[in-house]
Amino acid sequence: MTNFIPIFPLNIVVYPGESLHLHIFEPRYKQLIDECCQEQKPFGIPAVINNQVGELGTLVNIKEIAKRYDNGEMDIKASGIKVFRILEVVKTIPNKLYSGAIVTYPENNEELQITTMQKVVNNLRQLHMLMQVQKDFKKPDADLLSYDIAHHAGMSLEEEYELLGLMKEIQRLEYLKRHIKKAQSVLDETENLKHKIKLNGHFKELKGFNFEND
Repeated sequence: MTNFIPIFPLNIVVYPGESLHLHIFEPRYKQLIDECCQEQKPFGIPAVINNQVGELGTLVNIKEIAKRYDNGEMDIKASGIKVFRILEVVKTIPNKLYSGAIVTYPENNEELQITTMQKVVNNLRQLHMLMQVQKDFKKPDADLLSYDIAHHAGMSLEEEYELLGLMKEIQRLEYLKRHIKKAQSVLDETENLKHKIKLNGHFKELKGFNFEND
């Protein structure tokens, strides 16, 4: 199925189900938000990567205009709905300041993978413990999807975008598992480095090499 949607390209990756708070200040996007509110229609946030609008993004629904300012700026609360793929960007729309896109919605498997998810969440909590941070996923572990924890895994924007392009839940969890394992390895190396630096200048008790065992 293809569809035309207004778009608001941003230097972020939004996931389905994610809550999003945005401050709207550009005239074109003030117009976009006002029209979407009046017509009760969603808009798309394609991810901007390396100053280029990516072909993937997430359809977003406006939940609330939390505040309007005297100059027309506004704070909005929105939530991600589903992933889209851009077929064509429509840069100029008659009588509109904003742009749009013709998009399609890839089939996306979001079936719960409880056993695999629990392993990933346990690893992620271990990573957070090493980093001395605390995160609340706001859901019971059994109800979590990869999208619920992806922003808490410390991925780069490019990595978050790669995960957005994976259309099966098990693929996304395997991606997260590999990333967390790699991050843990880096942290372990950092801790070893700290330990070596602390030991420098201390008296070391080391056993000498025994040539008789050679």
